[in-house]
Amino acid sequence: MTDLFSAAGLDDNAPQPLADRLRPKTLSDVIGQDHLIGADGPIGRMLANKRLASMILWGPPGVGKTTIAQLLAAGAGLEFDPISAIFSGVKDLRAAFDRAEKRRQIGKGTLLFVDEIHRFNKAQQDGFLPFVERGIVTLVGATTENPSFELNGALLSRCQVMVLKRLEDTALEKLLLRVEAETGEKLALSNEARASLKDMADGDGRYLLNLAEEVLSLGGVSPLNPDELAKLLQKRAPAYDKDRDEHYNMASALHKSVRGSDPDAALYWFCRMLEGGEDPLYLARRIVRMASEEVGLADPTALMIAGEAARTYERLGSPEGELALAHALVHITTSPKSNAVYAAYKLARKSAAQTGSLMPPKHILNAPTSMMKDLGYNEGYKYDHDQEGSFSGQNYFPDGMQRQSYYQPDGAGREASIRDRMQHWSKRRAELARQSEPKR
Repeated sequence: MTDLFSAAGLDDNAPQPLADRLRPKTLSDVIGQDHLIGADGPIGRMLANKRLASMILWGPPGVGKTTIAQLLAAGAGLEFDPISAIFSGVKDLRAAFDRAEKRRQIGKGTLLFVDEIHRFNKAQQDGFLPFVERGIVTLVGATTENPSFELNGALLSRCQVMVLKRLEDTALEKLLLRVEAETGEKLALSNEARASLKDMADGDGRYLLNLAEEVLSLGGVSPLNPDELAKLLQKRAPAYDKDRDEHYNMASALHKSVRGSDPDAALYWFCRMLEGGEDPLYLARRIVRMASEEVGLADPTALMIAGEAARTYERLGSPEGELALAHALVHITTSPKSNAVYAAYKLARKSAAQTGSLMPPKHILNAPTSMMKDLGYNEGYKYDHDQEGSFSGQNYFPDGMQRQSYYQPDGAGREASIRDRMQHWSKRRAELARQSEPKR
């Protein structure tokens, strides 16, 4: 197997990125893919039988696709010949096939690893077929895209698709323990910050190692908390121009007057900003935002009126269009207030960031290809319109994630009826869950 680090002319004493130093030396060192490389997994069985088939490794970034391909070549006694579909064309493919032909003549096999294989066009993908069929190369392609849509049926029929998983918390923790064992240093992180570091990686082992390397480079002794970690590893948001402080102060006063249901104060600050030369379209955008953030579903017409006022100003311009903006401003200020949707949105965004790339449950995934059906997509899905009350009560969150309750309408305005419906659905969901429990 080619040592790319040595091939670059670097000796063992040259600095290496942590991700390279911790690259697995054997398949058993690969973390998080036991369903493929374990003794009972398809790759594990191939190596045990000393018979390696062409395959497509499909999975998110940083989960070990390239490493697995390198180790497969070593385990099967094949020459590892890597190319990237991003940087390669027909000429590069021909050269790779020529190299494989020459190796075969001297009794040496080739594992041709093609990174980002989905980026090759149909003709280029077809070019692999005769060399795969004749056994000149064992093709291992890597892709982050669904092979059902991105690869030719002819090529797929000659390759097994291996689905790699994003690294879960347990696997990421193992990587961090390896980092500490390799470097002899303990990551200066509190337990909460350590969890945050893994959340930042979003299932990407390579990215986690890069983050860990940054933490180690800080040379800190006191453990960092999550806020300190975020400041060190994230770019700082740009500050506002200080010459525009008054502009933002007035915008804040306008927004808080609307939230406080004071139409007179809201109109005052609105007009102060107009007199100061503020762009009315900026104010139109603020009014639309406030209708959504402060009124929400307590009065669904508020957002519609705000949007129409903005369009009216675009048609009429000043000064006639400014009256429409004042109309909308007074409407949203005197509307019942609810930030339930806004609060739910923030909670959902936080949850989405923490859970990263968790897949939807398989029963709600469409299965337009036979491969996707074999993987269990759409199995057991219930069409809600065919259920009692048009409500199936099925789970729509990712498998393994607890059900969340982000949206909590407080009953203001029209949200009273929404709250009643949601309470009914919650009871119905619990009833259906009890009915589906196995009888003892």
